[in-house]
Amino acid sequence: MTYEDILYEVRDGVAHITINRPQVLNAFRGKTCEELIHAFNQAGWDKAVGVIVLGGAGDRAFCTGGDQSAHEGQYDGRGMIGLPIEELQSLIRDVPKPVIARVQGYAIGGGNVLATLCDLTIASEKAQFGQVGPKVGSVDPGFGTAYLARVVGEKKAREIWYLNRRYTAAEARDMGLVNTVVPHDQLDAEVAKWCAEIMERSPTAITIAKRSFNADSENIRGIGNMGMQALSMYYATEESKEGVRAFNEKRKPDFRKHQL
Repeated sequence: MTYEDILYEVRDGVAHITINRPQVLNAFRGKTCEELIHAFNQAGWDKAVGVIVLGGAGDRAFCTGGDQSAHEGQYDGRGMIGLPIEELQSLIRDVPKPVIARVQGYAIGGGNVLATLCDLTIASEKAQFGQVGPKVGSVDPGFGTAYLARVVGEKKAREIWYLNRRYTAAEARDMGLVNTVVPHDQLDAEVAKWCAEIMERSPTAITIAKRSFNADSENIRGIGNMGMQALSMYYATEESKEGVRAFNEKRKPDFRKHQL
């Protein structure tokens, strides 16, 4: 595959997968997801690769979720909602290598879910985290909700989804969403340090540990599959479409007049 939306590079046993759409704050469309799936499969089964780092191009954003300009009731790709996002989310868990999220800026919406799903998250002090689904007529059922509750606790996860607030990197670390926070200019050095330590460990032992961690929350995959079916039907409603229209028109949505 020739990549258009992402960058892929392997250095010192570390595969760097970077969403390369800084003009839209690294929001993903159908093509982006397909390329990420291909890259994760390539890195995940390459025995020369010991760690995968997921990042976003530019200085402003890790990822801000689905590209609303590619969303007209469905997104512009394949899958239940026009994005094979559940396949990508599962793959981050399924590859037998640790996946580190390198978060230098906004990790919002679907980007926040990706950072949550990664095995480890290292953030710049400039990073911001949060969910926006109910503000734009969307939600991430499954890993984005149920697994988030495993990470930060039920009360905090509900706050994140119901209120759609932004959280600083330090706040995200304190709630367990981030492993460590470093000064912005030290982010790459810190990521490299963690990768180097992992590369010294037994890859098979780490794979078994990752499989064991995942087994405890594997039922969430089934919840997500069922939830995506409901989300697909929700996207066809005027209530959901009002969120997309308002976002693109840069105004506040009026969901109540379209309530199901």
